[in-house]
Amino acid sequence: MTDLETFRKETRAWLEANCPAEMREPQKSEDEACWGGRKWVFKSPAQKQWLEVMAEKGWTVPDWPKAYGGGGLSAEEAKILRSEMASLGCRPPLLSFGIWMLGPALLKFGTEAQKKHYLPQIARGEIRWCQGYSEPGSGSDLVSLQTYGEDKGDHWVVNGQKIWTSYADKADWIFCLVRTNKEDKYHGISFLLFDMTTPGVTTKPIKLISGASPFCETFFDNVKVPKHQIVGELNRGWDVAKYLLGHEREMISGGGLGEGMASIGAAFKDVAAEEPVLRAQMALFDVETMVFRAHSERFMDDWKTGKAHPAYSNLMKYVGTELNKKRHELVMAAGGSDALEWESERSKTGAKPRTWLRTKANSIEGGTSEVMLNVVSKRILEMPGA
Repeated sequence: MTDLETFRKETRAWLEANCPAEMREPQKSEDEACWGGRKWVFKSPAQKQWLEVMAEKGWTVPDWPKAYGGGGLSAEEAKILRSEMASLGCRPPLLSFGIWMLGPALLKFGTEAQKKHYLPQIARGEIRWCQGYSEPGSGSDLVSLQTYGEDKGDHWVVNGQKIWTSYADKADWIFCLVRTNKEDKYHGISFLLFDMTTPGVTTKPIKLISGASPFCETFFDNVKVPKHQIVGELNRGWDVAKYLLGHEREMISGGGLGEGMASIGAAFKDVAAEEPVLRAQMALFDVETMVFRAHSERFMDDWKTGKAHPAYSNLMKYVGTELNKKRHELVMAAGGSDALEWESERSKTGAKPRTWLRTKANSIEGGTSEVMLNVVSKRILEMPGA
């Protein structure tokens, strides 16, 4: 056998021996996912066990270096691990903005001390992060942000407000864009890290049309941030922010792959059998999803080797979020009037309509679909501007 074939065989055997049976069952709701952090309460002993064995193996972040809590796997080995986990139905042991967004940015821009301090905590699920980017007047136009950090010698004093900070009320720390030079719009922003329990930090959940409150308003009132908690160069935080946004858009685009639903046609085959138009729509959607999945594999390979166009994550984000919205529209159509139930026990407190409504935010968060299309037209298709 080749080395990769041996690795696949050993990986499957390890997963079969170490993944608890409960962690191979489909999640009934988003609440069953593990986010970790200081405030996290495990939903079951099996969930705790699964996180611990995967973190010890380094497989919560399989392609990170072992020195920072990762598994040290090659891109090919990491792909095999994902494939075998999907084949066995293994749940992700940990969901984390630290894994998806901050971690890659620290690996590229962080100091050695920052990598050794923060990355192992992220890998073990000991610290939960939120993202401080958007402001009430600075959404897609992030460079116009006004949150300001005043230089006080050995620390900054930060004042301002962020909005749409996902799970800020549950997070331990925040990675935050702060203006540190008011004279330069682009080269006057710094990328800071600070504890959400720092005096002067407050959060307020924002209730969405889905009835849930995953987003928050976050306020900074004379918040002291030590100088060593800057990532990258002073006033060059936009470089870090753009790199991180690429990974965020990659993460959001993953919603287009189906969240564990291999085929919407198969999931609703009984309903579709009675509705030829709906059946055709589901078949077309499944084809589009397979194309996107194949495209995602190629994009990830190119992204990790530096061959992908810098703006390609914008394209992936647009297509992935639009696919995810379409999937849940089909789920609602297949459910008929039953899918509109909002609070009943039978509907799991309206899981379908609430999730469907939540997907509307996919085309806003991480960059609106309109902005993504503008970037694609300018930077990939090289079309002339207005």
